[in-house]
Amino acid sequence: MVEPPQTDEGWYALHDFRRVDWDAWRDAPERERARAVEEGTAFLQSHEAVADAEEGATAVFSILGHKADVLVLHFRPTLDALSAAERRFEGTALAGFTERADSYVSVTEVSGYVSDDYFEGNEEELDEGLRRYIEGKLEPDIPDDEYVSFYPMSKRRGEEHNWYDLSFEERADLMSGHGEVGREFAGRIKQVIASSVGFDDFEWGVTLFGADPADIKDIVYEMRFDEASSKYGEFGEFYVGRRFPPTDLGAYLAGEPVPTGEHSANEASPSPHGEAAHAHGEHAAHGEGGHAHDDAAGHPHGGGHGEDGDGDDDGGHHEHGDGDGGADEDIRGELADLDIYAGKPHGEDVYATVLYSEANPDALWEEVEGLRGNFEHYGSHVKTAVYEGRATDRAAVVSIWETASAADTAAGFLSELPDIVSRAGEESGFGTMGMFYTVKPEHQGDFVEKFDVVGELLEDMEGHHETDLMVNREDENDMFIASQWRSKEDAMGFFRSDAFRDTVSWGRDVLADRPRHVFLA
Repeated sequence: MVEPPQTDEGWYALHDFRRVDWDAWRDAPERERARAVEEGTAFLQSHEAVADAEEGATAVFSILGHKADVLVLHFRPTLDALSAAERRFEGTALAGFTERADSYVSVTEVSGYVSDDYFEGNEEELDEGLRRYIEGKLEPDIPDDEYVSFYPMSKRRGEEHNWYDLSFEERADLMSGHGEVGREFAGRIKQVIASSVGFDDFEWGVTLFGADPADIKDIVYEMRFDEASSKYGEFGEFYVGRRFPPTDLGAYLAGEPVPTGEHSANEASPSPHGEAAHAHGEHAAHGEGGHAHDDAAGHPHGGGHGEDGDGDDDGGHHEHGDGDGGADEDIRGELADLDIYAGKPHGEDVYATVLYSEANPDALWEEVEGLRGNFEHYGSHVKTAVYEGRATDRAAVVSIWETASAADTAAGFLSELPDIVSRAGEESGFGTMGMFYTVKPEHQGDFVEKFDVVGELLEDMEGHHETDLMVNREDENDMFIASQWRSKEDAMGFFRSDAFRDTVSWGRDVLADRPRHVFLA
């Protein structure tokens, strides 16, 4: 018997496609339409907030063409929770103006193509990037304000080409080649592949998300020429649309463009909760039968039944500059009293994601350069760079964006990079990082020497764990200081010291720009 891959299941998915009875909608009294909008909005808002379950995700999309008008997409931990969400919609006044055009039931999964250690119970052997990748596949989120394409697919079982007659190794090789094509779309496409074997008419449901709908077309088109699809792929109907917030339901039914300008940031995020070109293992694909859109999404992990991933929020830590929390505001207020600028890095409206890796810096840079090329397609991208430590053996990958959601999404891609060991702010204690110390070229050596002097002082300070000066491998005059403390109070003790004040004063002469500090609690 041909060896099937092992699988592990996560959240269940319901794609609920609805068609609006536009004649009935136009003929209904205004009060009935208002009630339908009110109840429909309340239903969608409560489900997006996952008020009906402990975990999950929900989103609503407008659908183009005759096949449907609206898609309500639910992810929930159980089939029973999906059933409840489905029936609760039928209890709204809005449901009376719709009929179901189609639906699809499936469950997210990972397979044995991803990692032997995972299925053998050796989770402690998994590297951090792979662990986050698996978590993101089993419990995916849904990107904000993105275009969507959904289609079901199966693997062919014909007389000449039968996927299920191939050995595990043959299938793995085909998926690996398939993934190479998908990597070209890292940072542009996020996908969720869910198994529907035993649940629906096809074997997988494929959901693609992208800021540019042309990217969705391009990846499907290019994958069709790969042998894994050209010989073994069979596809159902395609649906395409765009996400909009529940508060735009009235605008949608009134024929206005959605998302409306009021709610749409119109900032493309690097979708993709998705998604780096580092493969854990050699096999990549989506769904045993897939286009390896995972890899497209930048998650080139093994493929088997739905083995692709979003990783969208898999890792990384985005800093909101001024911060929204009270603790962050308190820190910044204290620093302001000390005449220390604690604003956001590189300006007033950008967000930082920082991850640390122990990979070879040259190999890490090659992977980051590929991702950065995709990030640069987006207007919200500010900067992505690799910084090498002087006192430690790890490098830092720093990615700066104009929106928090984009930075968070980029973190998902970056968490798949080689040998990621941590993200800024996740170590114990209190982290502080001075971002973008841009040094005048003639003072670069002076700055490094000054840091070494301060570093010796820090080693003797109570509550100090580690501090390193990290240098941009593309620009030796661009640096940041990563520092870890036992507590906020210990760090603030240093900032209040005469030694730090002297350093700040000295820096005004050697720095080309004002240093900006980010605090990671």
